[in-house]
Amino acid sequence: MNALITRDVTKRYANHTALDHVNITIPEKSIYGLLGPNGAGKTTLIRIINQIINMDEGQVEIFGEPLQEKHIGMIGYLPEERGLYKKMKVGEQLLYLAQLKGLSRKQAMDRIKIWLEKFEIKDWWNKKVEDLSKGMAQKVQFISTVLHQPKLIILDEPFSGFDPVNAQLITEKILELKEMGSTIIFSTHRMETVESLCDHIALIDKSKKILEGPKKQVKDQYKSNTFIVEHRGNNFTFPVDRYELINQKPMEEDLFSSTLKAKNGINGNQVIRDLIEFTEVHSFQEKLPTMSDIFISLVKGDEALKKHLQEQA
Repeated sequence: MNALITRDVTKRYANHTALDHVNITIPEKSIYGLLGPNGAGKTTLIRIINQIINMDEGQVEIFGEPLQEKHIGMIGYLPEERGLYKKMKVGEQLLYLAQLKGLSRKQAMDRIKIWLEKFEIKDWWNKKVEDLSKGMAQKVQFISTVLHQPKLIILDEPFSGFDPVNAQLITEKILELKEMGSTIIFSTHRMETVESLCDHIALIDKSKKILEGPKKQVKDQYKSNTFIVEHRGNNFTFPVDRYELINQKPMEEDLFSSTLKAKNGINGNQVIRDLIEFTEVHSFQEKLPTMSDIFISLVKGDEALKKHLQEQA
């Protein structure tokens, strides 16, 4: 079963279309990356799923049923703009939010204690939210999002405010939640997080979905026939009818590293055969596209991608 399906979801404002017939399919028990530049429509889609705003056209199906008010309790939502009550104490706040989601006081207390132990913050119970750092408050908000064990968890920029150690801690908890059966929608600008966490991705740009699929399938689709070669000397010219030299830099002694793009569908075996005619090859690898490469290429264009590859080489 799929956790969530949107069919031709459209949202218009007076002079702006925020979503234009968006269709996505989110497999159950997956981590699904919802990607796009600022203003693309991601937050609008998230708010529709959470029933904060209504769509103008289309349908949303959640776990095989049309989206209804009763499904709110199945969703845990961590918004990018945090919403804790600053004057309340951490323990009181978590207890209050858990009971709003339908937990009894005992259920809530038991689960809060477990999560406070997981984050090693048991002594925060009587701290006021206004006395917490941004990262500390973020931990509390994350706990409030997952206390009721939602089947669908929506995380909007969940690593904002975290140092690397706490970001890794949150990553581990997200993977645990997936193992426990939750489906997680992950909206982020951090492509390295998408690389390490997401199973499936969708890219929204200018209110339209322009890409969707399993992460590996998407990366295979956008292979660019780019190769990195370490070789001896640079006193030769790559055959320009077959290769474009993107970048070349010296290494140690007389070794150089060249990044080149093969033209006309030339594969790796042919590249090696061509190169050994011109130079002494020391190492050779295909540069597979990262999610960042794909994002830049689709949103900003090939020239921006070329510049990005040159900077990375």
